[in-house]
Amino acid sequence: MKDSNFLKEHNAKSLWHPMAHPGDSLANPPAIITSAQGVKITDVDGHEVVDAVGGLWNVNLGFSCQPVKDAIAAQLDVLPYYSTFRGTTNDQVIQLAEELRKFFAPDGLTRAFFTSGGSDSVETALRLARQYHKIRGEEGRTKFLSLKKGYHGTHMGGASVNGNANFRTQYEPLLPGCHHIPAPYTYRNPFNETGPERLAQLCLQALEDEIAFQGAGTIAAFIMEPVLGAGGVIPPHKSFMPGVREICSKHGILLIADEVITAFGRTGSWSGSRHWGVQPDMMATAKAITNGYFPFGAVMIADHMTETFEKDTTGKAAIGHGYTYSGHPVGAAAALACLAETQRLNVPENAAARGAQIHRGLLALQEKYELIGDVRGGHGLMCALELVSDRATKAAVDKKTIGKLQKVVYEAGAMVRVSGPNIILSPPLVLSDGEAATILSALDAGFAAVS
Repeated sequence: MKDSNFLKEHNAKSLWHPMAHPGDSLANPPAIITSAQGVKITDVDGHEVVDAVGGLWNVNLGFSCQPVKDAIAAQLDVLPYYSTFRGTTNDQVIQLAEELRKFFAPDGLTRAFFTSGGSDSVETALRLARQYHKIRGEEGRTKFLSLKKGYHGTHMGGASVNGNANFRTQYEPLLPGCHHIPAPYTYRNPFNETGPERLAQLCLQALEDEIAFQGAGTIAAFIMEPVLGAGGVIPPHKSFMPGVREICSKHGILLIADEVITAFGRTGSWSGSRHWGVQPDMMATAKAITNGYFPFGAVMIADHMTETFEKDTTGKAAIGHGYTYSGHPVGAAAALACLAETQRLNVPENAAARGAQIHRGLLALQEKYELIGDVRGGHGLMCALELVSDRATKAAVDKKTIGKLQKVVYEAGAMVRVSGPNIILSPPLVLSDGEAATILSALDAGFAAVS
């Protein structure tokens, strides 16, 4: 490895960072992470902190999960790559599909289509939704509905159903036929409603109204995150996703659960859909499927859809879609090992316990610091703080303040993620109570420094 002086001098000079202004990355060089162990990361200067970001929502088992590393190394020696396009496959991907079928059986999902990651999984689900309706003779069902504040990746289809202008405006015009309804976001919503159950009902009414306006026969699918993640960790009332499921079923609209973040234990349940007692028609997964050690994803598909595709005799069900790395044998081997370890550790149990601990700590910080306008969490290890300059007006905090806060928190022992006015926490699911306490104490130090 080049020495630290070289790395610091050339940081952000030869590359553009995702989700960042190129000029800002030059003016404010990113942290250079050079090693990791357990749930801690170490930068180029040797400063070690608890990673409260969990890589990027994906390192659920921490950075020292040896079974996954061993599986990757072993598979590289045996079969480092081969295509799963028509006519060929590999042993690892067959075994993985069977394990995922068993794992997702309670969600009603029995087939897997493999991808390279979350955005690929969302794109695949959107495409298969349109194709499904065409096979059934409903060619007019091409539109998609989704939630404002929702995040569904960065492909053109995913960006089109995204509900955040930051991921849309500079890339418009996007895919036509994508429409959004208000999210069940109690802190900010067009109904000025703070009651979670009442707000959920208002959002469901808005969904019914949009379906009536568009025409049910024109809509292919509704896509949603069981808990909105990148949009600021927005958990809905328990009635919301079941209500969406009921409405979609009534109108013949497919329900796509975007569980790139929530699958494999993040919410304190094995899947976000299961957390709310809902069976979707498709589920987009990625991230924790390999613990972040290999780019990989899977779309899980319900029985009624598989029957429609597999029994087709017209040729319309031939899937003209896929990725070079779909079903990559190394990724499949990593996913097999990761799934086994995830189940062995029973990570939802610890995610629920540590998530409750952090959520309580954040509520205590809110009582202490006026800068904290809203605290969100309570469903596993995904929490957020929304910062405001004025609680009465809910005016967002300025970038300089939240930037300084993040810096102090890092110096005090925790890496946290800033997204707009939000501080988002998504640490590994193997976090200990002591490490959770470190995150909270580092945040306390950060708020003290800017208050």
